[in-house]
Amino acid sequence: MSQHKVVLLLGSNLGEQKKNVELALKKLKDAGNNISQTSEYLMSEPVEFVSSNIFCNIAAIIFTPLSPIQLLDCIKNIEVEMGRINDSKVSGGYTDRIIDIDIIKYNELNFQSERLEIPHKKHLFERDFSRVLLKDFI
Repeated sequence: MSQHKVVLLLGSNLGEQKKNVELALKKLKDAGNNISQTSEYLMSEPVEFVSSNIFCNIAAIIFTPLSPIQLLDCIKNIEVEMGRINDSKVSGGYTDRIIDIDIIKYNELNFQSERLEIPHKKHLFERDFSRVLLKDFI
């Protein structure tokens, strides 16, 4: 089974944010993904919505046997298991969240569907906190 190199961004701005991110990483590993590298944690203001809750963010490189859509389904399941209710693609806007996991890169794949865009252009080119986290990963 081939392993695909994937760059993820994880963030939380509800509850114990750092513990939420750590639990999400554990759940990713428990789902059969190998976490090979993580960035430092970065605290940041919410982007594209107003909230008094600060985000705890981290970048991670994983190796996975899953296809992009299988990985997205795995990630969405983890988010729901952890208590995430609103998905920004469904609700049409951003809100506070217990966990958010985004696929930034998947090998060198260029992919676009209603559910997924790889590479994740907003994180690569528009968001300052993402550029800080991803500087050593892309």
